[in-house]
Amino acid sequence: MVRVTFLKIGFLGVSNLIEALLDERASRRNLSVRVVSTGCKMDEDEAVEAAKLAASIRSDLYVVVSPNAALPGPKAARELLKETGKPIIVVSDEPTKKIADSLEEEGFGYILIYADSMIGARREFLDPVEMALFNSDVLRVLAVTGALRLVQMELDRVIRLIEAGEQPELPRVRITKERALEMSGLNNPYAYAKAMASFEMARRVAALSTEGCFKVKERDRYIPIVAAAHELMRWAAMLADEAREVEKANDSVTRIVHFRDGSLRRKRKLYEKFEPLIDL
Repeated sequence: MVRVTFLKIGFLGVSNLIEALLDERASRRNLSVRVVSTGCKMDEDEAVEAAKLAASIRSDLYVVVSPNAALPGPKAARELLKETGKPIIVVSDEPTKKIADSLEEEGFGYILIYADSMIGARREFLDPVEMALFNSDVLRVLAVTGALRLVQMELDRVIRLIEAGEQPELPRVRITKERALEMSGLNNPYAYAKAMASFEMARRVAALSTEGCFKVKERDRYIPIVAAAHELMRWAAMLADEAREVEKANDSVTRIVHFRDGSLRRKRKLYEKFEPLIDL
């Protein structure tokens, strides 16, 4: 039994379902998961308090999920968890790439998802409904393009090594469009192209959200900018959906599932049986 504790500081799109990626039907017998979260807050006091709680949980692996892991809150949290001596993987977004080398030097693994873009967090625009809709759009993009599968595969790889009693080699992965699409399982070339466009559209959202939230001060200017960011993410999700529908129409959707022992099996047609996964 491998025990994994997820510490969530603030929210990314991937934050919503990351632990569920490892046990989609609640059937695994070799995995136990706990989750500690600060909610949407990312300040240092909140992060440290949550990290102390996470450190008190018996764990073989910690996964720290947050936007911009260079900020004081996420930094303090992982430094506190490092005192446990357990392996730690940071899951974050593109801005974290500026500290990727230092994360590796300090012994942390990392998975940086370049399409998991910042939300348009302006009070005049972002209400709870808009927040939920944005995150649902992000999840669709990450799911179809292969980004979520790559996160899942990297975490599963580390879990298998821990289960075998080996010292795990932690991931140092930057999920660009090419890295994501390698794991997407998309077979039709047009579906692949649609998914690639979807990923890049979602990645562009971060620039608009950053501009509208931090750079532009005039209310009449920043409101349409953050609204445009959300419209762009919506269309990215629609394009991802089109890619998925092409694969469904061709009966070529790749499905990779966990069995009870944690092993992975795959099939590419709806009615065929699963076969052991040996080439990923």
